[in-house]
Amino acid sequence: MSAHAPEAGSEAASDAGSGAHPLAREQAHLTASRAALRAMREDVEALDIRDVTANWVNSIVLQAQIDDRIKALADLAHTPLFFGRLNYLHAPGAELAEGAEGEQFYIGRRHVHDADGDPMVIDWRAPVSQPFYRASKNDPQDIALRRRFGYTGGELTAYEDEHLSDPAEAAAVSKLLQQEIERPRVGPMRDIVATIQPEQDEIVRSGLSGSVCVQGGPGTGKTAVGLHRVAYLLYAHRERLARTGTLVIGPNRSFLHYIEQVLPALGELEVKQATVEDLVSRDGLEVRGADAAATAVVKGDARMAQVLRRAVRSHVTPPAEPLMVVRGSRRWRVPAYELEEIVTELLERDIRYGAARDALSQRIAHTVLVRMEQAGEAPDDRVQDAVARSAAVKAAVKAMWPAVDPAKLVLRLLSDPEFLAAHAEGVLSEEEQRLLLWPKPYRTVKSAKWSSADLVLIDEAADLVERTHSLGHVVLDEAQDLSPMQYRSVGRRCTTGSATVLGDLAQGTTPWATRSWDEALAHLGKPEAVLEELTAGFRVPREVIAYASRLLPSISPGLAPVSSVRETPGSLVVTPTADLTASVIDACRDSLGHEGSIGLIAADARIPELAKALEAAGMAYLSPGEETTAQSRLTLVPASLAKGLEYDYVVLDEPAAIVAGEPDERTGLRRLYVCLTRAVSGLTLLHADPLPATLT
Repeated sequence: MSAHAPEAGSEAASDAGSGAHPLAREQAHLTASRAALRAMREDVEALDIRDVTANWVNSIVLQAQIDDRIKALADLAHTPLFFGRLNYLHAPGAELAEGAEGEQFYIGRRHVHDADGDPMVIDWRAPVSQPFYRASKNDPQDIALRRRFGYTGGELTAYEDEHLSDPAEAAAVSKLLQQEIERPRVGPMRDIVATIQPEQDEIVRSGLSGSVCVQGGPGTGKTAVGLHRVAYLLYAHRERLARTGTLVIGPNRSFLHYIEQVLPALGELEVKQATVEDLVSRDGLEVRGADAAATAVVKGDARMAQVLRRAVRSHVTPPAEPLMVVRGSRRWRVPAYELEEIVTELLERDIRYGAARDALSQRIAHTVLVRMEQAGEAPDDRVQDAVARSAAVKAAVKAMWPAVDPAKLVLRLLSDPEFLAAHAEGVLSEEEQRLLLWPKPYRTVKSAKWSSADLVLIDEAADLVERTHSLGHVVLDEAQDLSPMQYRSVGRRCTTGSATVLGDLAQGTTPWATRSWDEALAHLGKPEAVLEELTAGFRVPREVIAYASRLLPSISPGLAPVSSVRETPGSLVVTPTADLTASVIDACRDSLGHEGSIGLIAADARIPELAKALEAAGMAYLSPGEETTAQSRLTLVPASLAKGLEYDYVVLDEPAAIVAGEPDERTGLRRLYVCLTRAVSGLTLLHADPLPATLT
């Protein structure tokens, strides 16, 4: 491997014969590619749709598509248009014959072509780009040269070559690749399109039809892999996913804000993002209450689905008397036993409660139609619909199969001990039932202080009544923290689609955190999902991840520790102190002397005191989710919001307080594990109280 700065470097074989320095030619290609991208954008902006739209609706739709295309063709000044180049020995797809001419491709974030339609930059998702991530000395994949580019402030300043098909050149670690991984993090999360590793690329390019579960420790890139998988699927299956939709689900708003720029940087603008709470929210219902941990565990238990199912179906009542339908001068009678047969059959078919209710009126009407035909009449479908809408049939359906309001049903379950006991018998213990009941029942749906877990129960009940709309693909990040009932709520959104599940069992910080991926995938409704494990760490320095991994035997026995590829001497500092707050402020000030973002992470209970101390010291700080800038690089992070975030340097305040802030020690140690693994370049840990025994 050979690396080249502006004034250095030998020439690649494909560059021979030209008088210009290869770096200058690559810079010229970048300039030409940016001009071509600008021309592509101007062509779209110049489109006149006045004569091609039939009506104003078509005009609005087409204009929205044009606007999205214009946004997708934006040239982001500090985002390299291409980051690599491949020189094939032979033209891709051509027979490998002697003398066959190879081809050269620049690999970038999106496709760019010149005025003649010839490609200047190839989208990283295209099949021809795959060897950039997969080729190696052992498997060159017909690649003569792989070139990586280095950028400074958006300007191409260096390149590095690998002659993969040259047996005389030994394999080596890419310095530009390592520099890109370690580049200081200012602003939101960025894409990893230039640094995707072979094992990550296999997951990214896996097909749409199958679901994938990725177990990955801190710094293995699982979140980035999930987002790039969405981008790849949209590239490979754009029309299908345009119809069915895609969704990224994250643990909280701060996390979603942190990742929200990754897909737009790759040219994908249509992917929606939400939390589980967003998914299950309903008009008129707000989360105004909170459950004790023991209560939340019961509400999140999968057995609640059976309780709700029983409660919904309990509204069905067998008919007590026959039905009489009047049509003109004729009266048609349906005996009670026939009505009961129809009701029983619909119950046995096990279809949605609302669909069965709609079917009941039609089945009754069909029975009346049979009576009419037997009497010599010739009714048609319009007559059946009229009978189904008649007052007598509506009244009978209302009596036998009344409408169910999901929120009112859950309100009654949590308020009425007898109603709950009737449907939880043999499913929940008496103690579990007691935990579910509100100490003081609420009278109406709007007055109730619903918790997040309550809205998940309402969502389950709503799906028992009417089917939830399914999307084409769902990405679920930080999945280890979901309860079984939350998994079910997500699974309902992809019953006919696929899912990418991302998480780390060791980072489960809820009392109901999943114990195994097999169990989680079963609740999600995707038991067939392929489980992939990422164990190579690219973000957290080796010294830091090794220190944090001391907790693994206590928090997740049997889980393989992350093996970091980055060795950074001096990246871990553990310091006892008598004056904790003052020492933390000093450590933050020292960290700001480095380039990049700084995260001050502390137990939630310590945040107010630290905020006052930072203000007194004249040190401005951000909240999680707020975008860091060159002028404002320090973020004050409650431990409960640290998951999924990353900072160049982390100052960690009082580990014992982080552990003590959770309902139990295991959850507290898992929370500490999360906080210990947020640093990219350095971690300074300060403590006044003794460290947890598992760390020492």
